[in-house]
Amino acid sequence: MTDKPNQRIQQAFENKDWPEIKSSNSWNIFKVMAEFVEGYDTLAKIGPCVSVFGSARTKPGTQYYEMAVEIGQKLAAAGLGVITGGGPGIMEAGNKGAHEAEGVSVGLNMRLPHEQHHNPYISPETSLEFDYFFVRKVMFMKYSQGYIVLPGGFGTLDELFEAMTLIQTGKSKRFPIVLVRSEFWNGLMDWIHETLLRNNATISAEDLDLIKVVDTADEAVAIIDKFYEDFLLKPNF
Repeated sequence: MTDKPNQRIQQAFENKDWPEIKSSNSWNIFKVMAEFVEGYDTLAKIGPCVSVFGSARTKPGTQYYEMAVEIGQKLAAAGLGVITGGGPGIMEAGNKGAHEAEGVSVGLNMRLPHEQHHNPYISPETSLEFDYFFVRKVMFMKYSQGYIVLPGGFGTLDELFEAMTLIQTGKSKRFPIVLVRSEFWNGLMDWIHETLLRNNATISAEDLDLIKVVDTADEAVAIIDKFYEDFLLKPNF
């Protein structure tokens, strides 16, 4: 019996020859361009912001959700906007905190077939939707003055390692990356130090200089503030 993913692949290519497939891909370039233009036009106006990442599955009232709300409030009080992925969970909490503190609240939402819808705490003028994850990633990287990362899953780790890679390779300017809740992140950081750095030398010690692990909202926001005491806030590339 053919499984459903294979059936969808077969249906997508059914009755199409290779030139038709190539032509369709070429037209997609214009959709990609449109998302870049809309994103650049919108986010160029928002001022300095910090991205808050974490699981879409985190429920209101839980420890991590309420901490993300507090972080959003404190960032707004410090004059920084909050950018999230626009969905539920930690994303909603970060936007909620910024919204309640009357700060800039930005949502970069993905159009997904079964899961995500934008949360109600995003400012209407800074609510964007994307079909392409890679375009959305560029918006996070270009307009975030720092990353505050709460516990999350594959998507959260994807954004974290994307930021680390671009800083490591010099494709983005250096900015602070703050991991919140040591109980969640220490295992990953131990593995990075032990397996990647110490045992295999696949990274350099300085690659980890801007990654900090903290346990409170005050610590997280203080790291962002301290980093930019002597630096001009501006887009990363």
